[in-house]
Parts: sequence; C-alpha cells; structure tokens
Amino acid sequence: MKRHAAVLSFSVSITLSAIAADATSAAANPVDETLAAVQLLREGGCGGIVPAVRALNHDGLLDRAAAQWAAGKTLAAATESSGYKPEAAAGVHLTGSPSATLGTLKRSDCATVTNRGMRDIGIHRRGRDTWIVLASPYVVPSRTEAPVLAARALDLVNEARARGARCGTRWFAPAPPVRLSGTLGGVALGHANDMAEHDYFEHEDLAGHTPADRVRAVGYHETLVGENIAYGLRSADDVVQGWLESPGHCENIMDPRFAEMGIAYAQGRAVKHGLYWVQVLAAPRA
Repeated sequence: MKRHAAVLSFSVSITLSAIAADATSAAANPVDETLAAVQLLREGGCGGIVPAVRALNHDGLLDRAAAQWAAGKTLAAATESSGYKPEAAAGVHLTGSPSATLGTLKRSDCATVTNRGMRDIGIHRRGRDTWIVLASPYVVPSRTEAPVLAARALDLVNEARARGARCGTRWFAPAPPVRLSGTLGGVALGHANDMAEHDYFEHEDLAGHTPADRVRAVGYHETLVGENIAYGLRSADDVVQGWLESPGHCENIMDPRFAEMGIAYAQGRAVKHGLYWVQVLAAPRA
C-alpha cells in the first residue's frame, strides 16, 4: 500500500508540474495573453457592462496589419496593404505590461473590443507596446442582393431628381422620377461583367460598342442613352453619391429627358478585384 501511495503521489506531482509549466508558458506569450483578455471581455460583456458577443478569429493578415500600423502606417493603410479587405476596422494601442492588458482594455476600450460588428483580430507586440487591430471582412454582395441594391440606387437617384442638384457649375431643377427597367439592367450587367472579366474601365467596350449600341442590340428603342460607371465603391449609397459629386455623371442622373434606368455590378476577376458598377439611363421612344 505504501509503495502504491508513493507512486500515485509522484504521478500527481508530475502532472501538476506540467500544468504549471504550460500556464507559465502561456503567460509568457504577450500576444496570447492579449488575445485572451480581449476574448474574455467580449464573452463577459466587459464585466456585464454591455451584452456579450462572440469571440474573434485570430487572423494572420491582421497581425501583419498591426505590425505595419506599429511601423508608422495609418490604421486604414496598414489594414488595406496587409491583404485583408475590411468592411470596417478599429485599432487599440496600449503601453504597459501584458498582465495589465485586461484592466486597461476594460477601463478605456470596452466599446472597441466588444463591437459586435467585428469578426477578426490581429495583434503585434514590441517592447512594452501592443497594437490590436479588429476588423470585419468585406463580403461581395451576392446576386440575390442585386434587386435590393438596384431599388436602393433608384430611391437615391429619384431623391436627387426630386430636390434638384448642382452639377459642377450647372443647376438642374427638380425632375420627374425614373423607373427601373429590367432590359436596361441586363445591359448594365453585361457591360459590368465584360469590364470585370477583361480588366478595363471604359464606356466603349473592347469591341468598340458604345452604350447606345449595347442598348439597341437588345431591341430597346430609345431616343437618348446615358451611362455612368464606377469602380471600387462598395455600396449603392457610395456609388450614387460619387456620381452626384462628379459633374458629368450628375448631369446624366438629373437629365429630365431620362425616364428609365438599369443598374448592375460585377466583381473584378482579373487584376482588379473590386466591384464594377454600371448605370444605364434612357429615354424610350413613345
């Protein structure tokens, strides 16, 4: 019995020593300690101050973004150049011991680290400084979202037409609303897909066809055609606002002769990977 007890005691001693060693090793890694602090604050709602939110994914690209931010880039530039494509991003810069991270974040950065819109995290540690980057990835709108985005763009265009607008040096009085055309939407999608596939950004396509040529090719009978294109913007709101701030594009939107429009987008598939947007406006023959 005594021998059995001695062996058991030895086994427990070894196990406890291993656990202590693992804990010491984890505590010695300031990045892991920082990550654990952020996750604890999110899961506990920052000590019950805010609703609990799900844990973040540790992303290597955001580790790179945090390192570039520490090296002097702005947070936005560091996140973009890291290869991570953000919908939103936020950062926290801390100075002090890793063991104080939890308390520091709880006192001054609860709102940032418990932001429910954030999905991923990256961390960089140098000396006594820690840079934390939180972000959510940009997700390309699916084709099922296209009708919703088209309806939103239509609302924004008609709001501008209803109130009137200054396009550069020209003032346009309020104009009647335009309506969505499925035919013009198809023309817009065809040109957006072509630009995305072949990596160009022009009103005239690679075969030399103009917007009016493309509209006529589908059997649409018009008296006037206009086209607006954009690249890189991520929402219908940003796209329409950008066009309204550009005199030529704004004039197309405000032209009272137009009665119908179509709008579409396509994701770049060659060198450029952003969204290509095309708006086609037309005055149909009576």
